Amino acid sequence: MDLEVRRRSSTIIPGLIILNTIVFIMWTFSDETGISPILMMKNFLVSWSSLTEGRYWTLISSAFSHNMFWHFLLNMFVLNSFGPIVEEILGFRRFITFYFVAAIISSLSHAFVSAWLIGNPDIPALGASGAISGVILIFSLAFPKEKILLMGLVPVPAFFGAILFIGLDVWGLYAQAGGGGLPIGHGAHLGGAITGILYYLLFLKGSRNRWSIV
Repeated sequence: MDLEVRRRSSTIIPGLIILNTIVFIMWTFSDETGISPILMMKNFLVSWSSLTEGRYWTLISSAFSHNMFWHFLLNMFVLNSFGPIVEEILGFRRFITFYFVAAIISSLSHAFVSAWLIGNPDIPALGASGAISGVILIFSLAFPKEKILLMGLVPVPAFFGAILFIGLDVWGLYAQAGGGGLPIGHGAHLGGAITGILYYLLFLKGSRNRWSIV
């Protein structure tokens, strides 16, 4: 049977955006609020070293952490664009569970590739990009022909955009392993994307439902 997914107001996405906003403000106005930058770095950045030192909460806290405005704005825009539709498919409880699982796996992926592929366990990461990658992949697999704007400009089918997205992260991670590349958490992106793919294949692909956006 067909399932029409309506672009209705989300119940959880605003809350996720508020949490990200609070942590962004903590980074931005740490001096004014009396919050030590060292405290922020210890508690809102994830790395292999932070995990071996026992700061396991950074697997989650780092996924709500942004200290650059463009990074924060882009991630919140993408989350607000794709999140409500994926939430409508999964439902509130399954969506929030998936989001946190994707965040944890993306953080673990960054820590693992930094330590064992790049060879530097101290590389820190922050941002919601990994968890959001999982959301994008579910959307792209559920609506492969739906047009999305690549770089905010070029309309392409969602499935093609997802493949390109993954390909760029694989290339970027390969470059980082060779000592080059950009300071981007490709490992986190890929971890989140793989989580989204696996979730779709395990829990959604076998469904009789076929979705259309209205």
